[in-house]
Amino acid sequence: MAITASRINASRWPAALMTAATMGIAIVGAFFGNGALGGTPIQQASGGYLGPNSTLLAPSTPAFSIWSLVYCGLIVYAVYQLTPAGRHSETAARYRLPASIAALLNAVWILVAQAGWLGTSVAVIFILLLSLAWLITQLGKHQTQTRTEHWIMWTTFGVYLGWVSIASIANTAAWLASLGVGPSGQWAPAAAVVLIAAAVVIGLAATGKSGGHPEAALAMAWGLGWIGHSRLNGSNQSDLVGTSALAAAAILAVGALLLAARAWRGRQ
Repeated sequence: MAITASRINASRWPAALMTAATMGIAIVGAFFGNGALGGTPIQQASGGYLGPNSTLLAPSTPAFSIWSLVYCGLIVYAVYQLTPAGRHSETAARYRLPASIAALLNAVWILVAQAGWLGTSVAVIFILLLSLAWLITQLGKHQTQTRTEHWIMWTTFGVYLGWVSIASIANTAAWLASLGVGPSGQWAPAAAVVLIAAAVVIGLAATGKSGGHPEAALAMAWGLGWIGHSRLNGSNQSDLVGTSALAAAAILAVGALLLAARAWRGRQ
């Protein structure tokens, strides 16, 4: 019996180590993406189309500080994989693959964006978005085994999903701008407002469908708020888009918290 248990325990190490390694790749990619390891800072890459004033849906520079929270969460998640609780957790085993795919896609996106392949970067970020959406959807269907695991998974990947949702819109706008679509069109501000409104609906729906988890919606509200800030203070100004984005951020944040509170009361 002792030998069998030892073999089972040993067999869990490779998957845990591989998952932790993919989180490490994402972290290294982040340093490369901000120029710390010699790469071109993302906001200066791809001809500047990913900069804060490039499109009507580009957030101000401080918005990207949310990556620090995401990467800290990935570090905690990686360490958890190597603990006895993480190695033996059925929940951890269930989500290792989509979490690893998301981490690797994050690094791929940085390399593609720095290479100036904006069209490819849009494809990569939407695949990343789908992998995170699938992970969170499944997480809502299956109970985590411990409170620690619950907070690690929902905080890390909920925030990750919310931010990538906003980043995917900004990335698409940057790609279209590089093709000459939108920047000078009179329809562009109205189209931006429609997308902002759609983000609010999606964020609130995600909170409701997840049983009151507001992490993704709050991250989306963060991104929308900084889009509003950029449109009202940057060189690419639009009162319509800026005001709409700030209002949307407030509605989304308050709405998500109210849904979370109602779900919490329902579980009492």
